[in-house]
Amino acid sequence: MAQFLKDGSDSRPEAVITEPRSPSQVLTGSQSQIEWAERIRQTASDEFDRVARSFRTVAAAQEGPKRVRTESILAILEDQRQAVMSRTDAGYFIRDWQDISDQVRQMLGRDPRLHALKADIGRGEPK
Repeated sequence: MAQFLKDGSDSRPEAVITEPRSPSQVLTGSQSQIEWAERIRQTASDEFDRVARSFRTVAAAQEGPKRVRTESILAILEDQRQAVMSRTDAGYFIRDWQDISDQVRQMLGRDPRLHALKADIGRGEPK
């Protein structure tokens, strides 16, 4: 079994997944890295789904500006999902997504668009 470095790389030659996928989903790295990263990427996708379901549940119970704001958060979340899932370096998933806890929520919390939504609330828009 290969010895992985901190950045998720090993000394074996690079491989590319040859299964039919969109070009944005093809991972690069050694075959073992790609296999490992595919499992991690699926877990990350499942976590994005879980967070999105939570926001959809909240949105379904809201009306007016609150619902629009929650749907805006869902759009931000989808943009973040696309940015993560479009990454092609297997090492990125191994390094940054192997230990998922509240990583998606934290990523959302750092997004400047979410801060802008919160600022709108602070300026007197309906809560």
